[in-house]
Amino acid sequence: MRTLRSRSTLLLAAAAWTIWVWATRIWNIVSDPAHDAAFKAVHSLLALVSIAFGVALGVVGLRMRREARTPEIETAGRAG
Repeated sequence: MRTLRSRSTLLLAAAAWTIWVWATRIWNIVSDPAHDAAFKAVHSLLALVSIAFGVALGVVGLRMRREARTPEIETAGRAG
């Protein structure tokens, strides 16, 4: 299942990139004194949602990677 492994790698890379970008961005926004509290709150919420999507991508990617490692079970001849 080479295709499944490459797709899981893509998902894991996208997850890592998303988490890294938003963690870095929110760190910069929070530490910048030029922005008011409302701006920081809204962008922190956006960052948390994006990080949650990144974590979800990572979970899906890890599950796909785990599925790619398991040997395929022969289902020929089985009903269903």
